[in-house]
Amino acid sequence: MNFNEIIRVAIRTLSRNKMRTLLTMLGIIIGVTAVICIVGIGKSASEEVQDQIESLGVNMLFIQAGSVNSGGIQLGTGATNTLVVSDAQALLREIPEITMVSPETDTTVQAIFAGQNWATRDQGVGPDYFAIRNWPVVLGSGFSDQDVDTAAEVCVVGSTVARKLFGGDNPIGKVIRVKNLPVTVIGELETKGQSTFGRDQDDVIMMPYTTVMKKLVGVDWLQLITASIDSKNDVSLATSQIAALLRQRHHLRADENSDFSIRSPQEIAQTVGRISLILTVLLSSVAAISLLVGGIGIMNIMLVSVTERTREIGVRIAVGATEADVQNQFLSEAVVLSSIGGLIGVVFGIVSSLAVSKAMQWPTTVSLASLVGAVAFSAGVGIFFGYYPARKASQLDPIEALRYE
Repeated sequence: MNFNEIIRVAIRTLSRNKMRTLLTMLGIIIGVTAVICIVGIGKSASEEVQDQIESLGVNMLFIQAGSVNSGGIQLGTGATNTLVVSDAQALLREIPEITMVSPETDTTVQAIFAGQNWATRDQGVGPDYFAIRNWPVVLGSGFSDQDVDTAAEVCVVGSTVARKLFGGDNPIGKVIRVKNLPVTVIGELETKGQSTFGRDQDDVIMMPYTTVMKKLVGVDWLQLITASIDSKNDVSLATSQIAALLRQRHHLRADENSDFSIRSPQEIAQTVGRISLILTVLLSSVAAISLLVGGIGIMNIMLVSVTERTREIGVRIAVGATEADVQNQFLSEAVVLSSIGGLIGVVFGIVSSLAVSKAMQWPTTVSLASLVGAVAFSAGVGIFFGYYPARKASQLDPIEALRYE
């Protein structure tokens, strides 16, 4: 028989007992549905994390004040006071791969305006910070180098702070009080939303770092320097150069630990990406168990079918069917059974993904590769678990098969 005839006979044979066929396919359907849903959710989670990382800015490095050992106790990141403004200026001046820098220090403040008050984070940054973070000012403007030089009492507010203090009014030109310091609002930032870790990025007030250092916290050191790298391919080179330059400037011996740390958003993205991949693979493996259970069901039903159709097999062999013909016939039934189950599972998987997306307000991405892979895997299950029953059928003794009752 040709291929079309084999498939036609397989479908006709399977349709003789519709309920048994449907129950046999159920394991495949559930498995494919689960795999598509999990892969879709996992891929969407990875894309969401990547978007959040990219929202931090592009090709960035964070140089943070390091830990210090006090009486044998490590006080943790940010405990040193050796990171200073001149370090940031030296990085920009001496490392070609660095295109912009922003010295930074921050504190927690209570912002007050016309009877309204809001506890928020006050972040002192440089004029290039908004370009480094890819965070545009949508109302008014950012501050200038002159504002930094004069420690001007100006600020740019995040959308959350603007909403809490001013409601729907235009905040530009209004004066708020921050730790008893009157500060004029000159700009409002574009809404960023929550970060990967759930923090509201828009709940912030930004001032020139000199204003925060001199008039709010009274320090002459930095907590952080954010640097923009010309290309992400230069991140590793820039990291080593920054470390060498800062160690030299801080007069650290070869046997001394660095009093700063260098981080990149790409490190965060890679770590979160690995976690997401591990969880997706783990959950997909659990879902794949349903496919294996479905495959075992197919093998069981095919063995029953071989037993029920022993006399039919004997007749076919007696009238000229070869072992290959018999084997192909039973194998095609197993593949058709698993493939139809896979196709139904694909439909259910797409519908389930959309339902999860709507119910949980979580975007899901169903890729063509996952659909094709699920169907191909289900067909492979049919071949793997259908081979033994098909082989057994093809090796029946025709005389014994004709005598079978």
